[in-house]
Amino acid sequence: MRHGVPVSRMEFRSSIEGSVAADALSGVENDMKSRETLLRLKRFQVDEKRRRVSQIEMMIADFHRMAADLDREIHAEESRAGISDPGHFAYPTYAKAALGRRDNLRQSADNLKGQLDEAKAELQEAFEDMKKVEILDDRERATERAAEAARDQATMDAIGLRSRA
Repeated sequence: MRHGVPVSRMEFRSSIEGSVAADALSGVENDMKSRETLLRLKRFQVDEKRRRVSQIEMMIADFHRMAADLDREIHAEESRAGISDPGHFAYPTYAKAALGRRDNLRQSADNLKGQLDEAKAELQEAFEDMKKVEILDDRERATERAAEAARDQATMDAIGLRSRA
């Protein structure tokens, strides 16, 4: 090869085969990059859904804990006043307010349970999408490995034929 230009037919053929192989390899690399990007995106989406589920679960647990704290305070206030009937005219004002806050917290926790169910369904869907992409990626990688093995075998066969000739 002189100045980057092939001199013989053999050099010309090998340079053409090399450029075709490089073009095919670059296409495979682009496909792999796009698959890897898609897989990263799906994993990120699953992680986001997991965080959302975890966040809602923590909020529900916090609401239940705060409601339990208010229950203890209500019982303490009722025992101090000696009146446990919220309908009684002398029922402590603080206990009435605490009852309202406790009920609001329980209602909020119940509302969050609906959101939690939706978030879990979204997580399940995102997880299934991710698994589909992973399975597809595994299949495509296996196909690429088989094609590469076939190319390697063809190259070895060609080398063997050249050495006999």
